[in-house]
Formats: sequence, structure tokens, C-alpha cells
Amino acid sequence: MRKKIVAGNWKMNNNLGETEALLSKLLKKMPETDAEVMVAPPFISLRLAFDTLVQSPVEVVAQNMHFAENGAYTGEISADMLKSAGIQTVILGHSERRAYFNETDESLAKKIDAALRHDMTAIFCFGEELEDRKSDNHFKVVEKQLKNALFHLKASAWKNIILAYEPVWAIGTGETATPEQAQEMHKFIRKTIAENYNEKVADGVSILYGGSVKPENAKEIFSQPDVDGGLIGGASLKAKDFVAIVDAI
Repeated sequence: MRKKIVAGNWKMNNNLGETEALLSKLLKKMPETDAEVMVAPPFISLRLAFDTLVQSPVEVVAQNMHFAENGAYTGEISADMLKSAGIQTVILGHSERRAYFNETDESLAKKIDAALRHDMTAIFCFGEELEDRKSDNHFKVVEKQLKNALFHLKASAWKNIILAYEPVWAIGTGETATPEQAQEMHKFIRKTIAENYNEKVADGVSILYGGSVKPENAKEIFSQPDVDGGLIGGASLKAKDFVAIVDAI
């Protein structure tokens, strides 16, 4: 049975004091759930978050990492560094990384390989922009992103892959794909994986929806048969909202 997951991506928000305060609120409010709950603070807060949450069911994950093991990559973080801080899961390929830092499917394939070499789990993000959807090209864009970054992997590697479909036009815009649009794409993603691997791999991978999920729409989105949870942005910065979203799954 596929894992249900709610992951909060804090992006470039919260200093150490703010991180401590938000984690404290989350620990007090977190409901009982069968879902896996994750939070992704900025790099400087990873160890603080890990130490704070280590006895809780909430996992701390990283927002990014480099594909190299070490070297002259100023400002970057390696898989080994993340693991030394207790981190086992990393978000890769977020649309903002693609847009602002020129990440490509090819460089992301290297990052995926680096994560798997260290037995980490990767939350791989992908999705179309507004013009792709308007031109009815969204399925081709998503299929290409999956194939270029992930389809070189062996079937056995998919146990360490979580997918996060992000319609770029619905991130931070207040726009949200309808539950039907989300289900349509998630079903297509699963079908594409089955065609390139097999039904077992396709049915086993968790596919999260990431695009302006809020307490008001979470339950309806999460109720879709191929939606296995959410990668939450802005709403994960407010304990009350994030907990309500976790409670909706």
C-alpha cells in the first residue's frame, strides 16, 4: 500500500528562533495520523529541527543538495553532509530551483543518483508552466521531465523515490488545479511509469500534489485516488494551517 505523505517546504523562511517557535507549535498541535509528516527548513536549521523532532513522528528533510561528493562548490551541500546531520530525505527539482537556479533534467538526474548512492529518499518535483497547459502540451512536458531525470533508474531504486507534481502556474499564485485536474495528471504519471517499468512500480510510488494546497481544499484534493498527499509551501509556515492539512489526509 502506498504511503500517504504531507511534506512542508519552508523555502527561504524562518531563522533559528522562528524555526524553534514553529516546531514547538507543531509538536503541540500535531494530530494522530497514519500519514508520514515531513518538514523542510533552510539548511541552517536542519540540525536544530532534527534534534527537536527526533523523538516525534515528524521527519526533517532538506530542500536541495549538490550531486558532487565534495569539492570546490562554494555554498553547496552534499548528500554526506546532510546524512551527517541526520537527514535521510531531500527535495530535488523544485520549480523555483529550475526557474531561478537553472536546474535541468540532466543535472537533476545526477542529484537523484547521488541521493540514491547514499541510500537517501528523493522527493522529485516536476510540472508544467501555464503556457504548456494552455497549449495542451502539459502531458508531454511532464513525461519528458520524468523520463530525462528518472527513467534511467532500475526498478528497485523506485522504493527511494517520492514524486511531487507541481503545476508551476499554481505555486504561490493562489491558483490551484482542480481536484479533477490533479487526478488526471497523477493518473497519467502512474500510467507513464507503468509503461516504462511495470504496474508494481507505478502502484507503489507515492505521488504528491504541490500547488497552493490550503486547509480549505486539502481534503478534496487528497481524496482523489492517485493523489497520495501534498508538498505544502506557504501553508506549512503556519502551524494551524499545516496541522489542518495533515488532518485532512
